[in-house]
Amino acid sequence: MNKVLQATYHDGHLVLDEKLDIALEGKRLTLILVEDSTDFPTSAAQTLEPRKQQFLAQLQQHSFKLPKDYQFNREELHER
Repeated sequence: MNKVLQATYHDGHLVLDEKLDIALEGKRLTLILVEDSTDFPTSAAQTLEPRKQQFLAQLQQHSFKLPKDYQFNREELHER
C-alpha cells in the first residue's frame, strides 16, 4: 500500500494529520520525508501544466501526417 500523508514534526515526534488503517498495526513502514513548502503550487494540475505544454510542443515538432491509405503491419515490422 502506498499513501501520501501530511504530518507535523514536533518535539522529536512525527504527528500525522490522519490516522493510519488498522491493517497496518504492528507493520514496519518506510517513510520518505519531503519538506512542505509554500512555494509549491497548490494543486497537481498547476505542477503538471507546464510539463504538459512542453510535451505537446515537442510532440508537435516531431509529428508528421501519414497518407490516408497507410496501414500499420506488425508482422512486416517484426520480420527477421
